[in-house]
Amino acid sequence: MIMTIIIDPQGSGIAGNMLIGAFVDLGADADKLKEIMETSAQEFGGVNVKFKSICKSGIKSTFCDVEMLNPDESVTFKEFISKINRLDLEDKVKETSINIFKRIAEAEAHVHDENIDTVHFHEVGASDAVADVIGSVYAFYSLGFDKRKVIGLPIAVGGGRVKTAHGIIPVPAPAVVEILKDAQICGGPVDSELATPTGSAIYMELCDEIKEFIPLIKPEQIGYGAGLKDFNHPNVLRVVECKSIVENDTVDVIETNIDHLTGEEIGYLFDKLLAAGASDVSVTPIIMKKNRQGSLLKVISKRENREVIVDCIFKETGSLGIRISPNIHRGVAKREFVKEKFNINNKEYFVTFKIAYVNGEIISKRPEYEDLKFIAEDSGLALRIVRELVR
Repeated sequence: MIMTIIIDPQGSGIAGNMLIGAFVDLGADADKLKEIMETSAQEFGGVNVKFKSICKSGIKSTFCDVEMLNPDESVTFKEFISKINRLDLEDKVKETSINIFKRIAEAEAHVHDENIDTVHFHEVGASDAVADVIGSVYAFYSLGFDKRKVIGLPIAVGGGRVKTAHGIIPVPAPAVVEILKDAQICGGPVDSELATPTGSAIYMELCDEIKEFIPLIKPEQIGYGAGLKDFNHPNVLRVVECKSIVENDTVDVIETNIDHLTGEEIGYLFDKLLAAGASDVSVTPIIMKKNRQGSLLKVISKRENREVIVDCIFKETGSLGIRISPNIHRGVAKREFVKEKFNINNKEYFVTFKIAYVNGEIISKRPEYEDLKFIAEDSGLALRIVRELVR
């Protein structure tokens, strides 16, 4: 069973202080976080941090109030990172925080057509943003979430317009859209900014994978981090600590009908497709139009191998059409390979078993064919006898 963290910004987007609030709700030390955040922000003008438990439209949550004390002047990214590097923080906290700020700087540089080293931070370089990023990262590591798989759900980005150092701009801000290029976003549900550049960059750095829906899980703890504004819906970010029962991934299913290849040619095609990266290949006898006998070739492939697989089928079969069902979701049992030793005819052999788990229970334990084949050929025993002996 895989330990998993779900970051859920579907309802009210994401901001750094909301993520910190959710982490405190899940057990992060609020007093230590206050110390870390206030100390780190001193180089940038200072902040005052308070934590309190509040209700947002009926949802009990933790609000991290970060008050900026003396707004610092904007600095270049190079100057900014130099200050971050001088902070007394664990290397992993510092490194991840710098990666987050780099995401923001790259987005700002792209939007304003500037060099990353000379781009000036405005809202991003403020002391409250520093506190948000370092506080989020510190809490993340303190809870051991770096050892978990982190899944992000689609982000509600809001709508309307917002006033910034660059004037009044549409929501989501250009930098936010740039940061969330590989994420899934949706507008609304209110006329207000919901996803901040800081929160978006933290989300993109911490998430291992982004999914449209929550996978099959067993929730264990749920934390809610409150946002500052009040809406007609709960302005909270939800973070779920859970166990993933079944791993999920997506595959392409590629098919074509064959009625003109010999058995040897189909066998050759089978080997070529596996060599091209196919995860699995099957050939099924079928009856085609005009009662012709034929075969259905079905290939399961990762998306990155799709084009190579399709080219191989066209080349080797001369097919006039290939059907592709892209991004099919499949459940994947957790698998591991274990070697066991057996004494057969007074000789020791090692056999590798593929063991599959679902929900922590063994559902399958099968010996690898190549090991059984070797023992059969070496010992002179029939393959079926060897299979019986290694059960």
